[in-house]
Amino acid sequence: MSPWVYGAVLVLCAAAAVVLVVDLVRDRAAQDSHFVALAALELVVLVQLVAGSVALARTDRDVDGVTFVGYLVTVALVPVVGAFFSLAERSRVGTTILLLAVATVAGLEVRLWDVWGAGD
Repeated sequence: MSPWVYGAVLVLCAAAAVVLVVDLVRDRAAQDSHFVALAALELVVLVQLVAGSVALARTDRDVDGVTFVGYLVTVALVPVVGAFFSLAERSRVGTTILLLAVATVAGLEVRLWDVWGAGD
């Protein structure tokens, strides 16, 4: 698994979280810019899904493939589900839902890195 993609996902999560927290403090509902940030995050996560699957197929590491791919797929689904629920609740709660989705992606990324490195 590429450390560059891992880092990019975490940086995007951090940037989106800062924007979302600022808008939560300002008592704003989810904006289009939030969904653009979530779409960028989703794009990088989809690249990670493909690259991680290829890396798993080529590696000699002792990695539990089912768990690893399960985390990759879950990380790819979380932003989509978060955006869906945020669009259903067009208030400050929608912004909170997006923040929870971004935080979940960051947490799953850390765990994904642990699963990948467990064979070291």
